[in-house]
Amino acid sequence: MRKTKWFDFRNFFHKPSLTSSIKPRPFKAYSFVPFSPFAMLDPTILTIGGIVLGIAIIERILERWGVIDLVDQFSKIMRFILPVTFYSALIYFFATFMF
Repeated sequence: MRKTKWFDFRNFFHKPSLTSSIKPRPFKAYSFVPFSPFAMLDPTILTIGGIVLGIAIIERILERWGVIDLVDQFSKIMRFILPVTFYSALIYFFATFMF
């Protein structure tokens, strides 16, 4: 609790208080990142990212070769696999590095 200071009415307006009655609070810095950025270099995360990147590169190569039917099949499969892979990697990441 703060200490109560007594002032005379005469000195209230004429003499400013030389000592502050409020103690400074200690400054604490908090990090908004609860994990290390180097945790993204986990082999499982890198493997999943490499597989997804490899499939995207293969899809582009097949598109340049003109094999549109095969590219359509890839895109139909990727519409399902990519979100499932992303969410499973996210769950793995949080389960491994947060707890």
